[in-house]
Amino acid sequence: MEMAPISSSPRTVEDIFKDYSGRRAGIVRALTYDVDEFYALCDPEKENLCLYGHPNESWEVTLPAEEVPPELPEPALGINFARDGMNRRDWLSLVAVHSDSWLLSVAFYLGARFNRNERKRLFSLINDLPTVYEVVAERKPVKEKPSVDSGSKSRLSTKRSNDGQVVKHNSKHADEAYGEDEDEHSETLCGSCGGNYNADEFWIGCDICEKWFHGKCVKITPAKAETIKQYKCPSCSSMKRGRQL
Repeated sequence: MEMAPISSSPRTVEDIFKDYSGRRAGIVRALTYDVDEFYALCDPEKENLCLYGHPNESWEVTLPAEEVPPELPEPALGINFARDGMNRRDWLSLVAVHSDSWLLSVAFYLGARFNRNERKRLFSLINDLPTVYEVVAERKPVKEKPSVDSGSKSRLSTKRSNDGQVVKHNSKHADEAYGEDEDEHSETLCGSCGGNYNADEFWIGCDICEKWFHGKCVKITPAKAETIKQYKCPSCSSMKRGRQL
């Protein structure tokens, strides 16, 4: 496994943030876009495995480094052993939390010689991004960004809180949308009852008229929303039936 070499000369805040961002992007990809592949690689029958994010935005599931001490801090060991003993979503969230801890440890290991102001600036840059956990638990939206070689098309993504809340929304990069989601929907009203948007409730957006609805108002549950490729609200559905008649 190739790890990023540590430069003998001091690295800048920007250098380390770029390293952090690349590793984070690789891990986010493993836990979201490439999740089926990641899940399959984490076979509990194998030895202790770790999830590594690399500076080039790639990821790898492999054994930990053999040298002691390692060149960089190591990620959580044995993530594969808990895979089949937990709900899949909970397991992915657990891996995400440990990955966030690892990413921070690597960043501050590389910046160990920074002064107080440099450390503060580095953390501020890191903190402006949603954590891996927030993306994986879908507390913040993440754009379904296809890999360069995947050939897949971007499509409407689904946002789900850790309470199971699901809302359809146009794809938007997580780093741009972080901190904007509440403001974006603060003026949203339910197309059925007229009630204000509440982040604690399940909402769904119509892909035809683009109006938003409480799930309970249109009788759509989070589980049912998972199976809907294109949601049409009752009004849009009735209009289509009327034209057919």
